[in-house]
Order: sequence, then structure tokens, then C-alpha cells
Amino acid sequence: MMRNLYSLLLFLIVFSLSAQRFSKRKVEKLLKEIPVFQKAHVAFRLEPLNSDKPIAAYQDNHYMTPASNTKLLTFLAAIQQFDSLPALAYFQENDSLVHFKSTGYPLLFHPFYPDDSLASFFEQQKVWKYHPSKSTIAAQGPGWSWDDYAYYYAAERSPFPIYGNTTQLFGSPKKPKLFPKYFQKELILDTLVPDVRRKKNQNKYQYNPAGLSLNDTLYRPFITDDLLFVHLLKEAINQPVTLETKEENFPWEKVYTHQETLLYRGLLQDSDNGIAEALLAMISENRYGEMNIPKVVDNIQSDWMPWLADPIEWVDGSGISRYNMITPRTLTAILKQIEKQIGIQGIKNYFPESGLLGTVKKYPLENVFAKTGTLRHNHNLSGYWISPEGSVYVFSVMVNHFTAPTEEVRKGISELLQRFQRKLK
Repeated sequence: MMRNLYSLLLFLIVFSLSAQRFSKRKVEKLLKEIPVFQKAHVAFRLEPLNSDKPIAAYQDNHYMTPASNTKLLTFLAAIQQFDSLPALAYFQENDSLVHFKSTGYPLLFHPFYPDDSLASFFEQQKVWKYHPSKSTIAAQGPGWSWDDYAYYYAAERSPFPIYGNTTQLFGSPKKPKLFPKYFQKELILDTLVPDVRRKKNQNKYQYNPAGLSLNDTLYRPFITDDLLFVHLLKEAINQPVTLETKEENFPWEKVYTHQETLLYRGLLQDSDNGIAEALLAMISENRYGEMNIPKVVDNIQSDWMPWLADPIEWVDGSGISRYNMITPRTLTAILKQIEKQIGIQGIKNYFPESGLLGTVKKYPLENVFAKTGTLRHNHNLSGYWISPEGSVYVFSVMVNHFTAPTEEVRKGISELLQRFQRKLK
């Protein structure tokens, strides 16, 4: 008995010492030895999964621009809200007529993450009536750059995304095709654009054959609304689809296609912004019967207040906005809550592994499962490190306002984490 008690006391003493292993002076010395950090704002935190005491920290209470680390918040909110993601709400009035409305789900005919089960639902030979959801969602989020509209990563937000709200240009450079075919008539030859560009306020696409390749498939957002959604769905399923503006209080049923793994991997491994934005809309619709991003973000933060390290400046689901701000110690708290929800096996299932997958493929780190966040002059890495002995650590390294190439910052973050890893083995 005494031996066991002695062993326990020794373990607690060793753990306590290890939890304070890196003094502020030692951490500052390590940072000074990494040149790329000298002309940047750096903040980070590293701590054991099962302890609130950091092993190392530097300015971890400073607010930083998280970029796509914002998706960690969106992911946590989604897995807390849903056991299964509802793909559609519907009411079958009779043998031939089906009313339906959106849950915010983004994978209908998606170019990268198509939900075949949802597509099959619309293969039924029916007459379809679409009921628009209550929504205050703007096409672009607050704080998005004015020229983001032209690129896939900033496809429009909408109550019912279809095709990821993007077109696809492919085929011969001299005679390219635009899909969905509805947009083919809007394709215009213009040798002044670099490849293919959409006019800002119109679904008109200018292309330059000199900027295209035979093997290219280029994705460009389209401007959408309820009428266009209905038209595109009608064209896709070749069945009657109409827009119903009258509000009905039907006993709506939900379609669940069980594509959580596909969707969450798209969110975390590929950092898909459209999926992130749609998830916040889904949470809002599920909670309030309306899609209201500011409302749902405020209420999520209120739910999290008991364990949040610092309040969050949070305005979108994806992190495109530069209005988002968060501290490293809040991000590590978020990571701990995620692990409580899905466990380490869930972390391994959904998060990309460094050196192997997704946005962390270029990180030469072992047993790290993490999420990057990148905007111009900002790069962050937050996630989990599993030591060779099986100990789990959470960390957030945030580097903002640098002018060096992002590759150099990535190497600096890798070097910093590798130094801690070597000392903790």
C-alpha cells in the first residue's frame, strides 16, 4: 500500500514539474531562435489534454486572426447540436405531390462531396414544391474581401446550396463547356481575362482560351436565389419543381442520409468554406426555425461561457472574415471540448494527419492531427499531438501579420513544435 502511495505521489510531482517545464524566459529564447517569427506577431499554447496548466505558453491571452481555425468552432457547434445531420425536410401531401424545404444542408449535387442518397430522394417521380426557409443570410459574410466573390472558396451562402453554388468550366479551351448547362449561354469569349471570370453582379462568365488547359476543370461561384435554385433542380431531375411562397405549417419529416464523415472531413481535411458556412445555417435552422448567423453565434457563445477562456469575436463559419478574433488559450479549450464529444478515435477519423492528408500534408510532424488557418499574412496551426507513449497534448500556434512566405512560417511552426516534442518524449 505504501509503495503504491509513494508511486502516486512521485507521479504527481513529476507531472506537476513537467506541466511547468518551459518558463517564459525559455519559451522566448526558443522563439528568438526561429528567424521567421522575429517580424511577426506570435501567440501559442501547449498543454496536456487532461490538465488546465500549460506546459508552454506565449501571449496565449492575445487576440489573433484565426482564419480557418474558425472551423474548429463550427465543428464543435455542429457535433454538439446534431447526432445525425438532417439533409432535407419534406411533407408528402399525396402519391404525386411532395413539399420540401431546406435544412441548410450543402451537399446536393456537390462537385466534391456529392450526397448520392439525397440525389436519389429527388429521383422519385413526383411533383415537387419548394418552400423557402426563413433566412437572413447574406451571400457574402461580414468582413469578406470585396473580390472574394470570384473564387470557389467564397461561393455564395444560401438557404439551399446546390452544386456547391458553383459552376464548372471544362473541355476544349477553344470551346469550353459550362456546367450546369443552364449557364452555358452566359459564357463569353474575352481575351483580357486570365482564364475564366464571372462578372461581379451577373452570372456572365468571360473566358480566355490562352489561359485554359485541356485537363482543367475550373470552379466559379454563381449568384443564386430561390428561383434559380428551383430552375437548377428542375433541370437536374427533369421533373416539375415549383416555388411555393405561401407559408405552410406541415408536419415536416426529415431525411437523414448519414454522410457526417464525408461532410466533416470536407470541413476539417479540405477546409471547405461552403460546408462551414452551411453548418452554421443548419444549426440556426434546427434551433430556431430560421437561418440567422449572428443569433446562433451569440447563443452558442452563451452556451460555452462556463468554460471559455476568453470571449470570441466570431462572425462566420469558415474564417474567411478578418473580423474573427480568438486567443490560443480559447482554441485549446475548444480542442478539449471536441475531444470530449468524439474521443481520440474521432479526432483521428475527422482531422487530417500531419505529413499525410489535407491542409497539414506539408507539415513534417509525427502523430499530429490538426487544422490550419491561412489568410494573407496570417497562418495558424491548432490541434492534437499524441506522444510515442500515448500522452495527448493540445496546442495552438498562431502567427499573424508576417510578410515572409507562408512556407517559411510553416517551417517555423514545425521547428517550434518539434523542439517541444523532443523534450516531452
